[in-house]
Amino acid sequence: MIGILGGMYSGKSTVAAELAKLGCAVIDADSISHQLLEEKDVLKKIVRVFGKEVLDGKGKISRSALANRIFGDPAKLETLTGILHPLVMARVEQLIAQFDPQPAVRAIVLDIPLLVEVGWEKRCDHFIFVDCAPPIRLERAKKTGVFEADQLKIRENLQISLDKKKRIADNIVDNNSDLSGLSKQIACIFSTIVDKG
Repeated sequence: MIGILGGMYSGKSTVAAELAKLGCAVIDADSISHQLLEEKDVLKKIVRVFGKEVLDGKGKISRSALANRIFGDPAKLETLTGILHPLVMARVEQLIAQFDPQPAVRAIVLDIPLLVEVGWEKRCDHFIFVDCAPPIRLERAKKTGVFEADQLKIRENLQISLDKKKRIADNIVDNNSDLSGLSKQIACIFSTIVDKG
């Protein structure tokens, strides 16, 4: 199992997508979280804890409003994690069980934002760290419009340091330039992982 590490907006999902092109099955925890936010039971629980202010005009959870309520407040973040995390990880386990026996799946890739923080590094055989300069990540964060740029630092301060994640990694990819350069790096790294068997 391959774990993807890196800072917010470093391009972890892009790296995972490149690995998918090489025959890997990607498990994307963010995508699972977004699906869960659509479920009625989860929505009710979040509204009960965080109030109706987290809803948009259609009565669905606004991710930006929810982010603004929790980040910078470790207690609220912990509460939200307590609601979502067990559900996300249960779904991750289901997907691992589904992909594992498939001969066509060359490796399972875990794209989980807090992979190390939640102890899932023990499940991985290999780690790839996505290195990307802070100004580039900040620019990407601004483009999403999900939160204010100054919150990037606040959010990352709640996580294990990037230096520590880099030290855990077996390989480091540079994601400061174009996609073709990144693709070549990933192809080269993956060939060595496959050779190791």
